[in-house]
Amino acid sequence: MKNPRHSFIFVSASLHYLPTSMADVMSMEDIQATAARLNVDLDSLDLDSVRLPAGETFGVISDDDDLKKEEDFEFEEGFGNIIVVDNLPVVPKEKFEKLEGVVRKIYSQIGVIKEGGLWMPTDPDTGKTQGYCFIEYNTPQEAELAKEKTHGYKLDRSHIFSVNMFDEIEKFLKVPEEWAPPESKPYTPGENLQKWLMDEKARDQFVIRAGSDTEVLWNDARQSKPELVYKRSYWTESFVQWSPLGTYLATVHRQGAAVWGGATTFNRLMRYQHSQVKLIDFSPGERFLVTYSSQEPSNPRDTHRVVINIFDVRSGKVMRDFKGSADEFAIGGTGGVSGVSWPVFRWGGGREDKYFARIGKNAVSVYETETFGLIDKKSIKVENVIDFSWSPTDSILALFVPELGGGNQPARVSLVQIPSKQELRQKNLFSVSDCKLYWQSNGEYLAVKVERYTKTKKSTYTGFELFRIKERDIPIEVLELENKNDKIIAFAWEPKGHRFAVIHGDNPRPDVSFYSMRSGTNTGRVSKLTTLKGKQANALFWSPGGRFIILAGLKGFNGQLEFYNVDELETMAQAEHFMATDVEWDPTGSYDSIMRYCVTAVTSVHEMENGFNVWSFNGKLLYRILKDHFFQFLWRPRPPSFLTAEKEEEIAKNLKKYSKKYEAEDQDVSMLLSEQDREKRKALKEEWARWISEWKRLHEEEKLERQKLRDGEASDEEEEYEAKEVEVEELLDVSEEVISFD
Repeated sequence: MKNPRHSFIFVSASLHYLPTSMADVMSMEDIQATAARLNVDLDSLDLDSVRLPAGETFGVISDDDDLKKEEDFEFEEGFGNIIVVDNLPVVPKEKFEKLEGVVRKIYSQIGVIKEGGLWMPTDPDTGKTQGYCFIEYNTPQEAELAKEKTHGYKLDRSHIFSVNMFDEIEKFLKVPEEWAPPESKPYTPGENLQKWLMDEKARDQFVIRAGSDTEVLWNDARQSKPELVYKRSYWTESFVQWSPLGTYLATVHRQGAAVWGGATTFNRLMRYQHSQVKLIDFSPGERFLVTYSSQEPSNPRDTHRVVINIFDVRSGKVMRDFKGSADEFAIGGTGGVSGVSWPVFRWGGGREDKYFARIGKNAVSVYETETFGLIDKKSIKVENVIDFSWSPTDSILALFVPELGGGNQPARVSLVQIPSKQELRQKNLFSVSDCKLYWQSNGEYLAVKVERYTKTKKSTYTGFELFRIKERDIPIEVLELENKNDKIIAFAWEPKGHRFAVIHGDNPRPDVSFYSMRSGTNTGRVSKLTTLKGKQANALFWSPGGRFIILAGLKGFNGQLEFYNVDELETMAQAEHFMATDVEWDPTGSYDSIMRYCVTAVTSVHEMENGFNVWSFNGKLLYRILKDHFFQFLWRPRPPSFLTAEKEEEIAKNLKKYSKKYEAEDQDVSMLLSEQDREKRKALKEEWARWISEWKRLHEEEKLERQKLRDGEASDEEEEYEAKEVEVEELLDVSEEVISFD
């Protein structure tokens, strides 16, 4: 063989997956015994042609090792770019070239096979192929893609390819012939990861990133400042992210991701190996973590190579991986990198994490987490589907298909039950330019924002199709704005409620309208509550418990804020956080009706005024923190309450009784703060007195100097001075002129 590395591989192949590493040097007797057991004729092998792969010794000491000790060599490690294809047809010599041509045609479509990189061993006695081959690509990425694409490939009824990475063969050979039970380890209890929820002051935590530091802090609004919990420099290489229930804090690194937990210590709980990871996403119930990476192709004309892993959060095990070109993952969605929408997979089934789905070409693939395979082993075929969205609480998919055939086939929105794949409801839509799907947090309503063309096709107007999911036959109601030509700037459902808000009109002062899915005693009809005219707002932020909303003017509106009570339809406060980029409500209202705080932040997209402000729910500024190079602010989410709906309602009715205890605590804190303020003012007054005393001492010491400068005048009192007027004559200029008397 021309390539020494190939020579070693081919000899190993002749031994049919002989282990590629040995802990000890084998004697000749051992070699002969192993060859006899494997029916290998050593006389037919040219042992002089065997070469060890670069960087491997297999326990054999080289005669010139002492000459190389001081040299620093770099070797190519492993065989990550080689695959083993099994279950090939066994053919005689006459059909060898034909079979080799078929295999080469299949695998050269996936990547570049090295010269001499396809080797199909044959039986030395019969000349027949042995049913497997080795293929060496230019890069490990191409080899991994070939495995992903062709494992299970059906050449014919009798030959279904089984493809493995060459590096995995040794692992398979190490499997013991007899099963042995795993060694049991004694249980050691870990830290209570929910301990932070038992804070005596009922405070919330948040994480911030500024510069190279990441900090977790308590929001201590009573003290008008945060309290540090944990701080670490270079904790992450790009960003941090809380898990949906607040149990874990995830960090991102070049080698992969990691999760940390606790109330104060934040120990690392698990690592997830994924080189060059760029994005992560948790499942709603925190059972799984999705990681994403993309690599530039060896051929500039190709798209990025994408790798997505789904890990079990607790064990760190890869439950399923997906690999392919960026084009395969670029359909649907709005965010992401390298043309790929993010998140690629969207989770369904509520916090049970039962299903996850992705959109593909003319199909939606729905997987179940019990087997991590497709439901019924096939995708849902939907011609030209471009968007889908899960109900937040039920296993229902909403699908959007645009118009086809120049409008001959209308656009449509369909509701599909999972896992039965039964279509629950469908609505055809005509003259559609675009659609957006908005689920209410309890899954009771679905709003479809529909942009339609006018008759002239030169402009569009917007309306809403409102689905009542929980009602019989899922009735649909159409809502159009009073002015159809108004541009829709923002839409938002009230969490856990029946109301929604819409910003519509033209900048810089659009209108804000509030609607209810109930009309008086008629709970089956939408009605408008009010319209606020001419507001400097382009974003809506409902409190997690509903009732309150912030009308925010971000970016070009320079941080205008209006705190609005939707129950009373009145403005509670108007404020400004100049250049604000983010608004975040604290999570306390997510599972009760008590709202406390919200935060506005200016991140490093602006060079000035970086930091965050903490506000009360009714718009009172509580404290402000400035941070240079401020990147992130994230409240720590709270898990659902264990209280029943009846118990929560009973607490809400008797809130005054329960609040007496906390009002007393608030009063104590207020008195303490007042005492601290008094002590502070007293200290400032004493400092001022000391400064005055020191000034008088210096003034007295300099008295003689001042007297000297005043020509002997001793007094410093101005009223003891006598004013004198002194006239001084000064010759300014002299000129002579000769006058002629002629």
